[in-house]
Amino acid sequence: MQEASGHEYYASLRTHGAIERAEVCIAVVDASEPVTEQDLRILTSVEEAGRALVIAFNKWDLTDDERRRYLRREIERDLVHFEWASKINISALTGRHVDHLGAAIKEALAGWELRVSTGRLNAFLGRVVAAHPHPVRGGKQPRILFGTQAHAGPPTFVLFTTGQLEPGYVRFLRRRLREEFGFQGTPVHVEVRVREKRKRK
Repeated sequence: MQEASGHEYYASLRTHGAIERAEVCIAVVDASEPVTEQDLRILTSVEEAGRALVIAFNKWDLTDDERRRYLRREIERDLVHFEWASKINISALTGRHVDHLGAAIKEALAGWELRVSTGRLNAFLGRVVAAHPHPVRGGKQPRILFGTQAHAGPPTFVLFTTGQLEPGYVRFLRRRLREEFGFQGTPVHVEVRVREKRKRK
């Protein structure tokens, strides 16, 4: 394991402190260079802290068609995990699209604070599960009994089920929640709680 220098260590502490204090984080990524490990570490820290996220690709004025093509591939390959984040191409030097950051921050904050009523959530779950039921595994098919939004900031949903849901199915539900309710720019957490069967007396 490589030890970080004192400078890097304190920079990392400051970054984590800033993320913890924020509601929306703007991660500035150098668009003229390949996405770095440090970029990915910071984006992961934002997601793990449950903060809303805007990714600003800076130095857009220094990119040509070839670099933009490579950047699109890097976004599809390296940043696929952060496809929920709002993304803006800016140039701090020329001021290009810097004025768009305000709208992106507002949108991300709105998604982060959004609450879905239990009635709307369960009507949505009923439709989704009817159209795309959980696959049967080992002769069993877990069912979602009901769901509720435990809290916002970030939006966190608890699903009560008859059995454990597969990770792929949870990812599918998370994606559908985004599409249905518009959670742009915010991580969405889904927790599964398996209801124990009552023992017969």
